[in-house]
Amino acid sequence: MGFGGHVRGAPNRRRGCLPLIGWLGVLINLAIIAFTLRDRMFPTLSAWWQPAEDPTIAALTAFERGDYTRAIQESSVALSQDPTNGSATMTHTRALIYRSYVDFRYSADLTDALAFAAQQAERAPQSADALAAYAFALQANGDGATAATVANRALMLVPTHVLARTALALGYARVGSFEIALRESQAALEADPQAPEAFDARRAVAISTADLGRYSDAGDQLQTLIARYEGSLPLYFERALYARQVGDAEAAENAYFAVLTRDPDNIKARLRLCELANALGQPANALGYCGEVTTLAATLPEGWYQLGRAHYLLGDFTTAQQTLNRCSSLQVLQDVPPEQRIFECWYLQGQAAEIRGDCNALIATYNQFQQMASNSSVRETWVYPPEGPPMCAP
Repeated sequence: MGFGGHVRGAPNRRRGCLPLIGWLGVLINLAIIAFTLRDRMFPTLSAWWQPAEDPTIAALTAFERGDYTRAIQESSVALSQDPTNGSATMTHTRALIYRSYVDFRYSADLTDALAFAAQQAERAPQSADALAAYAFALQANGDGATAATVANRALMLVPTHVLARTALALGYARVGSFEIALRESQAALEADPQAPEAFDARRAVAISTADLGRYSDAGDQLQTLIARYEGSLPLYFERALYARQVGDAEAAENAYFAVLTRDPDNIKARLRLCELANALGQPANALGYCGEVTTLAATLPEGWYQLGRAHYLLGDFTTAQQTLNRCSSLQVLQDVPPEQRIFECWYLQGQAAEIRGDCNALIATYNQFQQMASNSSVRETWVYPPEGPPMCAP
């Protein structure tokens, strides 16, 4: 009887206990709640628990967003971990080059890219990635012939290398072989349309198309590329350039304004708007943009030239003369090679002085230009009779 009672009473003692599967469900729910509270109450700790992003991938992601500074930083981290990292080498070089196109304050990045890529190619002479980066930097710095040679070395190692083929195309473009450049840039894109460097190949196709005089087609190609990489500011400048070639001032203005929307302190976009206003015969509009340029970048000769040109077109020859003198003086002080100087800073300055009857300033400006031209291969000419400007003759 006692034994039978024990058996019948056993189920009653287990009635308050959950089955094992029930406990598992409770634990899972508690874990979900704990992780949710962790994210809300301790966001810093939550971030610390997350695995660190691969800096090579982070660099590529930043590049595609148009955040070239972040791309440079992340690729530097990747290279500190592995100095021969081919992907990081290409991203670092590309980011430096494209950042140099964003604004004048980054102009030194172009030569930095060449020095860095040359070092990487010397470090890893059998790396197609390093050679491609070097070739890309060479063409960006104007050395198309050497760029083509180095790009071909990379293609011997990896015939389908997208950046190497793109550098080869742009190298051909640099030496005037535009048909070949277009063919090679299209081949680069077809090699791997999904590669990160396909961005450069698509841009090279647009450049080669424009070089062949097909500016509208090039503009359409840039517009498509902008839709995919809207944070890449250099694309807007190139889009505006092609629009100006076909007289589409509205499209050019919209491109420059798009830059200022994304980068309100951009000096280059303001200068281009000033140039455009002067070219359209709107010097009053140019004054505002150029005034901002000379305020933000007081040592930029191009800003003073465009500002002086606007005053000249408005008939304010006194201010034009003073402003253009600032332009010419800055170029001399900065030791700009004579053949790269803005000739109009001397010529229009002289014309303003002549209109005002300022013989002393006219003769000084004219003599300075003649001395500069006699010691270099200046393309422009400005010649008075041997006795000097007629209005200043004895």
